[in-house]
Amino acid sequence: MSWGFYKPYVTVGQRKQQALKKAKALEKQGYQLEPLGELKNRTKIATSFWGRSWCRHLESFSDYDNRLPRGRTYVRNGSILHLGITPGTITAMVQGSELYELTINIDPLPPKQWQAVKQACQGKIATLIELLQGKISDEIMTVVTDPTDGLFPKPKQIHFNCNCPDWADMCKHIAAVLYGVGARLDDSPELLFTLRGVDQNELISLDTTQQTITAGSRRSRRRTLSDDAVNNVFGIEVEAEETATPEPTPTVKKAAKKRAFPMAPAKRDKQAPDGATKIAVKKAVKKRALKKAPSVKAKKAAAQAPVLSATAQTETPPKRLSTFSPSAADIRKLRARLGLSRSAFAKAVGAPMPTINNWEAKLGKPILKPKYREALERLSQK
Repeated sequence: MSWGFYKPYVTVGQRKQQALKKAKALEKQGYQLEPLGELKNRTKIATSFWGRSWCRHLESFSDYDNRLPRGRTYVRNGSILHLGITPGTITAMVQGSELYELTINIDPLPPKQWQAVKQACQGKIATLIELLQGKISDEIMTVVTDPTDGLFPKPKQIHFNCNCPDWADMCKHIAAVLYGVGARLDDSPELLFTLRGVDQNELISLDTTQQTITAGSRRSRRRTLSDDAVNNVFGIEVEAEETATPEPTPTVKKAAKKRAFPMAPAKRDKQAPDGATKIAVKKAVKKRALKKAPSVKAKKAAAQAPVLSATAQTETPPKRLSTFSPSAADIRKLRARLGLSRSAFAKAVGAPMPTINNWEAKLGKPILKPKYREALERLSQK
């Protein structure tokens, strides 16, 4: 084979500069890039439970063991300009000596296998947050990460294609992207379920949720995430609950009434030892009544005050809530029509980017907060 086939070696620094220039050029052309960024400061490519489990799963297969290390340098130095994950498909752009585009197709999780996973997890996962954070029992970890019957794909279920000149089945660009998926799961673990075409909410049973509510004192001692943390990290919408102030009991009202009003004059008269005290009490009661009576100036001001109309006295009608209810496909089409990246679209809507990812990954209509629904409706009218 001729040595002229190989292209000149490109250093890491040159490749990074080329990647930055190419990314800016693609964004100007309207491409919506989701770069992975540099990972050189990490001791491990993936740090979360789901990310590490994904990488360990791939490295456990002998077919991949000798090929995956070729992509570690690429994934660490920021050569992955784009890495998108949708149901059954991973699309990516990797900067090598040139910019290469590749696609990885992954078969959906077989229904019987998914049903077996759900049955094994039935009643054993308390909340969706614990599932996505990997805070689950060793028994459930063994089920979901099983190399044969778990959530991760087997080699025969992974099909990849890269337009680079390397004739190997798994080139270094493919290897870099497979490692990049593990790093992506650190920030968005729900994308694993999206990739396999299943809904992670099905692993959380209703019985378990009810048990969590009735657990009382035992559950109250556990640490919980704030609403903002859940929304920003996982895109889970948490509505604040209003707490009503309890009214005082009849006993309290009665006691308050006794304190607010003095003893009746008649009772004091009976206790008065002589007529002089009785006269003094009557004068005090009359003086108090005169103080409470409105003055002449107050009566005159009340007579001259304008009378409000019945319309003005009524409360302002509540603000009309938006009935705009887009589906996941409508949201994807709206973002594509506006030509916005997911991060720019999230900023326009006022929602975290993981929330946008959740909306677009849904099969039907996502549940939207009123403020997000109104923002989407405004954007759809542009």
